[in-house]
Amino acid sequence: MQLASASGAGLALSGPSWVMAQQIGFDQQRTVSDMLRGLVGANLVREQGVSLSVAALADNGTLVPVTVQVASPMTEQDHVSHIYLLSSRNPVMQVAAFSLGPWSGRAEISTRVRLAGSQQLLALARLSDGQFRYAAAEVIVTESACVDAS
Repeated sequence: MQLASASGAGLALSGPSWVMAQQIGFDQQRTVSDMLRGLVGANLVREQGVSLSVAALADNGTLVPVTVQVASPMTEQDHVSHIYLLSSRNPVMQVAAFSLGPWSGRAEISTRVRLAGSQQLLALARLSDGQFRYAAAEVIVTESACVDAS
């Protein structure tokens, strides 16, 4: 499944196979280190240079607007190559993955995500030199999405 991002900066793709192995129950939550472990490996990770805009209170978890901006010159030598949206509580951790490059002009994406209840949302940016930057935000969801109705 492919979804174009609202800013046109890249594509949101379904997650790689390792994400499927990290499914959890609705009563559990992942920590930031749990969310980062599978993507960053031994690479440098810093909590800086990423702006994650999401409402602190979402009335409905079905369509929660999210905007991520990363401080980057977006040149051939120094650019953001990927932005990942990760969820601490959704059954599948990786909500979206966006591919970017110097052609994007700026490192910014806007989209809407489904959230399975109140949780921490994390925006992770992969830089062209292999380093990672991230920002996290707590979101309180009054009506959850991603819940099995059976």
